[in-house]
Parts: sequence; C-alpha cells; structure tokens
Amino acid sequence: MNVFLNALTQKNKTLQYPNELPVLPDRFRGLPVIDRTQCGDGCRLCRETCPTDAIGDEGTIDLGRCLFCNQCQRACPQGAIRFSQDHRLAVRTREALVLKGASLKLAESLDREARRLFGRSLKLRQVSAGGCNGCEADTNVLSTVVWDLGRFGVQFVASPRHADGLLITGPVTGNMRLALEKTYAAVPAPKLVIAVGACAISGGPYIDHPEAGNGVDPVLPVDLYVPGCPPHPLTILDGILRLLGKL
Repeated sequence: MNVFLNALTQKNKTLQYPNELPVLPDRFRGLPVIDRTQCGDGCRLCRETCPTDAIGDEGTIDLGRCLFCNQCQRACPQGAIRFSQDHRLAVRTREALVLKGASLKLAESLDREARRLFGRSLKLRQVSAGGCNGCEADTNVLSTVVWDLGRFGVQFVASPRHADGLLITGPVTGNMRLALEKTYAAVPAPKLVIAVGACAISGGPYIDHPEAGNGVDPVLPVDLYVPGCPPHPLTILDGILRLLGKL
C-alpha cells in the first residue's frame, strides 16, 4: 500500500520533452554566437585563449574541437562571442560542425529504410574509448526515470551482438582502438555510429597526442556527431531523436 501512496504523492517525474523544454540553468553553455561587427581590427585574443584551436582566422568555430570552456568569451573585451542557451548541436557530418555564421545545419533524419529499421526500436552499445567519464555520465543519465530514453524506443544494451549501433565516447586511445574495432565488427549490419563529445569527434584536449587518436573518424564511419565537453543529456537526446526523424 505504501508503494502506491508514494507513487501518487510523487506523481510523474519524467520530463515532458519534446512537448516541453526543461528549464536550463543560467550557466548552461549552448550554441556559440559570434558578432563579427564587434571584433576589433587584428584582435586575436579569443583564438590565443582557445585551448584546442577551435577558433579560425575568419571567425569560424569548430564545434567538434570546442570544449565550451568559456575562455574565449571571457577573453573578448568587446563581447563579440557568447554562448547561447540553444541546446541543439548535433549534426550528420564533420564539416557541418565548423560554424561559420549564427546558424547550424542540424542533423537530418536517416533515410526511409533506416527509419523503418531503427525508428521504433534502437538498441545502442555504449563504448568508452578512453573517456574521462564526463560524457559517459551524461549519457547514462538518459536511462533514468527523469529522461526515460526507453519511451522513445531507444535503449542501451550490454552486448554489441544485441545492438543496432554504437554510441562512442572518448578520444579512442591506443589501448582501446582494437577493442572498438572488434565491438563494431560484432554489431550486425546495418549499423549506426554516434560520436558523443569533443574527444570522440576530434580528440578534444588530447588532439594529436601520441597515445590518443583524434576521435572516431579515423577508425569508423560516423552517422551522428554530438559536440560538447560533455554534451548535456538534452543535446544528446535531441541528436538521437533527430536522427530517427522524431523531431
């Protein structure tokens, strides 16, 4: 009886997303916005401050490299760069992550046949390829009662042989490369690959490190890129749902 009384008292704790967006904290750092009209002549403070060289000469930002650390915003005396509250960051191609203006070409859905196969039931094997556990933690949050990833037909499974694809975090270290390749080979075709976080996309802070690869791309074909360090659970979920054509 106490179980039913507690359930009635607590009510439904699952977010109403995507019908309603959850309230994000003020400190949330989403899609960066650059106002080039505010940039001073020859000013390179944002570029010199960026720890991963994510900012280009022409005011571009490589979101695949960006750690969303806010150092560029702090360094800019004119306020030409800021991080918005826009959580939508996932894209289908690596090139689309190079932000040239105020808009980002968000991930398009899979083709009709792929949506027929994966749209109602998508099983993912999560692989931490040398990650720090930041992206892994925010991915695990999606299976909690608040986010309830399963209501969209998406679940994490223990074996790659039961999976439809891989969700990969980490820069793909030398010790993990072979394990990742074997895991991918064990997933039945057709299969998907989702790269989550700056490390999995570009190597993150470990770019060009001799003991860490520059992300998943040199090893496996990627179908969805979710930038961030780590990306918010809402950003990860948004990308997966866009891939499945549910947004």
